[in-house]
Amino acid sequence: MQIKTKPTDIVLHQQSRTLELVFDNGERFNLPWEYLRVFSPSKEVRARFGKERILVLNKQDVVLEQIKPIGNYALKLYFDDGHNSGLYDWRFLYELGANQEKYWQEHLKRVARLESE
Repeated sequence: MQIKTKPTDIVLHQQSRTLELVFDNGERFNLPWEYLRVFSPSKEVRARFGKERILVLNKQDVVLEQIKPIGNYALKLYFDDGHNSGLYDWRFLYELGANQEKYWQEHLKRVARLESE
């Protein structure tokens, strides 16, 4: 399914440590900074050649220091751990929002498997 919606409002919330996105179809997502960092679209994190995406750990305290628009199609996020590669395009951000519970539960299961080894 091709997502053609784009954000009409983007708010960085310091206190709740979330990035709020309101899309032009009425959908609203509050994405925690840790979630955004763990699911970075950067080459170093995403799946390569059929392998699972890299498991990113210990980002509970990561701070999203800055967001910069890239044209009219994406955001570049700057985290305090130095990570700032990968562009979060509108489709990807919408996908992260729409699947947040599912993706986060899958991440937690992977962390639990690693810890039980």
